[in-house]
Amino acid sequence: MKRIGLFIVMAMCAICANAQTEDDGTRASDVLLDRVVALVNDSVITQLELDSEINFAVVQLRSQGTPLPGPTTLRRQVLERMIISRILEQEASQTGIRVSDSQLNQALERMASENNFTREQFQEAMLADGLDFSRFREKIRGEIQIARLKEREVDNKINISEAEIENYIRSEEAKDITEKDDEYLVAHILVLVPEGANADEIRVKREVADDAIDRIKGGADFRQVAAGVSDAGDALEGGLLGWRTASRLPELFLDAVSGMRIGEVSVVLRSANGFHIVKLVDKRGSDTPIIVQQTHAQHILIRLNEIVSEDDAFQRLNGLKRRLELGGEDFAELARQHSDDASAAKGGDLGWLSPGETVPEFERAMDALQPGQVSDPVRSPFGVHLIKVLERRDEDLSEERQRVMARQAIRLRKADAAYQDWVRQQRDKAYVEYRLEEN
Repeated sequence: MKRIGLFIVMAMCAICANAQTEDDGTRASDVLLDRVVALVNDSVITQLELDSEINFAVVQLRSQGTPLPGPTTLRRQVLERMIISRILEQEASQTGIRVSDSQLNQALERMASENNFTREQFQEAMLADGLDFSRFREKIRGEIQIARLKEREVDNKINISEAEIENYIRSEEAKDITEKDDEYLVAHILVLVPEGANADEIRVKREVADDAIDRIKGGADFRQVAAGVSDAGDALEGGLLGWRTASRLPELFLDAVSGMRIGEVSVVLRSANGFHIVKLVDKRGSDTPIIVQQTHAQHILIRLNEIVSEDDAFQRLNGLKRRLELGGEDFAELARQHSDDASAAKGGDLGWLSPGETVPEFERAMDALQPGQVSDPVRSPFGVHLIKVLERRDEDLSEERQRVMARQAIRLRKADAAYQDWVRQQRDKAYVEYRLEEN
């Protein structure tokens, strides 16, 4: 790694900090100085960045009613999460994944709207919680980068065979849950075991998992233990996976919770990624047929290449959207003239789409639209889209829809395990040096 560059950066930070004079005439030496707490490949994580992230985590945990872990544990958990995020953000940037300010602003507007805030109210609410909005913006930018990286490196590489779909449908029929499926609210703890770990390293990790089990059996709150111990990305949410049907749970978890009562905690489970502890928080069944909401949509796609950049595509589609907003233009006709998709001949008509039939970025943008509404330009692995929703309907799950849902369930199940394994590989390849205890 380019260690010389790191020390130059650190030296420049120190020089700038020592030379800085505050507006009120005080020297930087009179105020809290920043310091490096971790080196991650060719970048650094500073104490101020860590403090800001801890502040975010505390607000999040309190809003969820999750007991806070001890300060040392919380600091370690947050720093490890920051290290993983930094590694993935670096990988995203190095492979050309960018999030422009306009795309970031669109995401923030959407977040504010989902919380029934204007953007200004959203910013004021964050400030009232003591959160730095500019840091929050960059945090969201990084999360969008990571999400795109995950979709490209993991989600889009998952292959599902027709045989797997047939086996899935037969197994569901054998369980008599083709029209109904139990749902589980599950929390978990993951103690990662590095790839190629030796026997002593595996033993140490097993001891961490065993100690967590003992603390939970002794009356400790599962969420608090998860926040302090788990290496999973949802550790600071108490390890809660949310409601999932049996088909969406990893097989290891499903085998464990199937025979458990609500509130029970599993024994330590072993997988290729490490050790797991699972808690069945709640369970519910469905007595109604499965209904899917379908969306009838059109789109205009601009594909990216050596000539057409992402900025060019966004500019062209923003221009087309302005023409639609001014009136007198027909979306179908614009699709015929400008779309690079095979659907252009049909005016961009994609027909009726069910959940899981399009890539996640497209589906999220489409689901946020009302009938008759046109999206802002949306980036996906295929290029940049302009999406229009024509209408929606609810439909009983037919045999064809069963195959779609089976494919989606298999994909989600595979993606969970594949993503954890991929993140572990990225972490193992990275150069990380902790400086937290040295300062």
